[in-house]
Amino acid sequence: MPASADDSSPLPHPSPNGRGEPSQPSPGGRRLGDEGPPGQTLAVAAEGLYIANLLLAPGLCFIILLRLYFRHRASAPALAVCHLRQTVSASIWAGVLLVIANLAIFLLGGYTSANTWTVAIIYFTTCHSTLVLLGILGLAKAMAGQNYVFPLIGRRCNG
Repeated sequence: MPASADDSSPLPHPSPNGRGEPSQPSPGGRRLGDEGPPGQTLAVAAEGLYIANLLLAPGLCFIILLRLYFRHRASAPALAVCHLRQTVSASIWAGVLLVIANLAIFLLGGYTSANTWTVAIIYFTTCHSTLVLLGILGLAKAMAGQNYVFPLIGRRCNG
């Protein structure tokens, strides 16, 4: 005998996902399969490449980031353009700070001097680690679908 809608049947009720299970929201509050705001994937990729440029593959990730920037700067949604601009700008600043650290080492006696380690340690504990932490914050903002402007070196995003 078929079960009626008002009796407590052990059979699963129809669900949105078609498998008899209720669709559960993900930890971010969205249902599985929902997409984020336009440009979010590109924004996350830009922030990930920025962090990889600082930590894993300097140069290579910067070139990939530049290619993404030049390919999408005119056609991407505002969120993606904001993150692309911020990460390219921050990557250039990171390179400038690295050149300044190398110049300081050279001017303080060269790479055989005891000052070499002093400058290198100060650079890595202040400049480099700050840029990495700001990149992680930018990645979190991109994953949340929000704009992010780097403090001091970033320019305001449109929109």
